[in-house]
Amino acid sequence: MGRLRDRCFEFGDDGARAVVVGEHGTLDAATLSDAIRRRAGALRARGIRIGDRVGWLGPTDPDTIVGILAIQFAGAVAVPLCPRHTAGELQHVVDDSDCAALVAHPTLLDRVAGLGRTAWSSAELPADAAPAPACDVDDTDPALLIYTSGTTGRSKGVALPWRAVVANMTALGAAWGLGPTDRCASMLPLFHVHGLCIGVYAMLLAQATIHVHPKFDATALVADIRDHGVTVFLGVPTMYVALLEHLGRHPDDAAVLSRARLFTAGSAALAPSTLAEFEAATGHRILERYGMTETLITLSNPLHGERRAGTVGMPVDGVEVRIVGDDGGLVPAGTPGELQVRGDSLMLGYWRNPAATAAAFDDAWFRTGDVAVRDDGGRIAILGRSSTDIIKSGGFKISALEIEDALREHPEVADVAVLGLSDDRWGERVVAVIEAATAIGRSELVDALTRHVRTRLADYKCPRQWIVVDALRRNQMGKLEKARIRADVAAYVGDVDARRSHT
Repeated sequence: MGRLRDRCFEFGDDGARAVVVGEHGTLDAATLSDAIRRRAGALRARGIRIGDRVGWLGPTDPDTIVGILAIQFAGAVAVPLCPRHTAGELQHVVDDSDCAALVAHPTLLDRVAGLGRTAWSSAELPADAAPAPACDVDDTDPALLIYTSGTTGRSKGVALPWRAVVANMTALGAAWGLGPTDRCASMLPLFHVHGLCIGVYAMLLAQATIHVHPKFDATALVADIRDHGVTVFLGVPTMYVALLEHLGRHPDDAAVLSRARLFTAGSAALAPSTLAEFEAATGHRILERYGMTETLITLSNPLHGERRAGTVGMPVDGVEVRIVGDDGGLVPAGTPGELQVRGDSLMLGYWRNPAATAAAFDDAWFRTGDVAVRDDGGRIAILGRSSTDIIKSGGFKISALEIEDALREHPEVADVAVLGLSDDRWGERVVAVIEAATAIGRSELVDALTRHVRTRLADYKCPRQWIVVDALRRNQMGKLEKARIRADVAAYVGDVDARRSHT
């Protein structure tokens, strides 16, 4: 095995130390190591070979952690699948990645059984199988293939090498002071970077303990801190809004939350008001950071020192950033430009998509598509997307084009523009501006389109707000003018916020 890769399968010498704590029991270091190696052995016995892509579909629980790590220990590339995706979305990922096989939690096996690949329940992989031996996988080989939305609509596979995962998560752990005495409450999905890379790999590399929960639960978080000494919580802005709502009902729990060591936020912009309210209630100033699937974690506010509202800090060790203008030249402090990244954390490229990979890079610099500005002290603030077709909502990166394509299939839609509008809870909320094909009533149209979208796309992609217009703005060539539509909608919503239609 590669030198860096080895570290992800080393859980310390203390066999009694808890590593993963779930609702149905605890895995200590020795038990976790044995479970990974035996399940990897079962996969190898069923024909999985080094370099194969193997899909995993499971909830946020210890079995998923074991499952993904077992796929990787066997020498295969893990392809985490989203339980909230529709059959069509899952089919795209499975076909595009050319998975050799699919493994699912027993409760989700029916979701993958019809996708045209060999599919096994994780319960079918015997716990007493012969352990897999170490295999020869290089640190430059892919460890993960994570699918992320892009401006082309269909999700693209981001190939993350072991080198990037281990180096970046080790650097992040050092920046945040993670260590064996830490216990992390993990309530994020395990099919994307935030929950999987930070919530699992960073914690395992630091020999911290992971308290894993199937979903966010404010009461469970309070109990974790009060009863189990949890020290670290990884959240997204929606979770912190919900925590503040919980504290409004249970103000005494603020004293419990204050016992933790570190609260972090990412995946979407955190409203300054949320930051201030949480600090006032608990004494903790949430540590914001910034990253992407393609770059892992790029920027972080400091563990010690000032954390400025609205900024996402400075580069993590091993990462370089620059901000460039439209001409490709560097811009001075205080001037907005596109944030570009290079360094240890970068993806290998988009899976079997050399054109998209080439378009994403300027020499060795990855073009994030995010507009950023640097202050005189080097701190960076993210101002928004340079593309109107990527929406960051509730911790997910969502393609507006994918939603538009789905809506245009409905006969009542003449055309549609899908946008992301700033939202304190969601970061951005998904808004669909519909040009109706007929004179159908608004309520009937919204109900029909909501049902339509939910049969084709994951629920988190469904618009939270619908606006019906007589005609969408177009330029002289007939192309939708999204920037002007966005400005119109923002002004409209400001006037009629009380009449918003949420689904």
